[in-house]
Amino acid sequence: MNKADLLDALEDRLGSRKAASDAVEALVDVVIREVAKGGKVGITGFGTFERAARAARTGRNPRTGESVRIKKTNVPKFRPGTQFKEVVSDPKKLPKSGVAGARANSASALGASTTSAPARKAATKKATTSTTKAASAKRTAKATTTKSTTAKSTTAKSTTAKKTSAAKVATPRPAARSTAKKAAPKK
Repeated sequence: MNKADLLDALEDRLGSRKAASDAVEALVDVVIREVAKGGKVGITGFGTFERAARAARTGRNPRTGESVRIKKTNVPKFRPGTQFKEVVSDPKKLPKSGVAGARANSASALGASTTSAPARKAATKKATTSTTKAASAKRTAKATTTKSTTAKSTTAKSTTAKKTSAAKVATPRPAARSTAKKAAPKK
């Protein structure tokens, strides 16, 4: 497909050849200008256009065989998107109707069931609510764990102090004796 064929295909969708031509020209212009400035243009479902730097290198003149120094340069680079790659590798994933690369249709393009916009919105709200509740529960559990850890460390400190004072008493407890034996140097 060349540019004229592309314009013919878009003419059916946009209503006139002039509108199709303007749309294609505007898209190409924006992509070229942004990539030339060093930016990236990412089109969801299609791919990413960006500028890549090529280092200076030594090449070979095919006619004479002599070495030629090639300067460093910047070149345009295109990386296809995941959905684009999947549709190209398996054309059956291409939707029968609608736009192939549209974000809203990405689920249908991949073979998943589609839902209406209100249903998606409700599902998103429900997922957000459950995520918020889970995060709140996690914070509460973390706070409880922190409190119990602090209480345990305070109890451990007081128990250690009791054990130390118990070791000084003439009749140590069995737990204090085992601590005293560990602390005594071996001969």
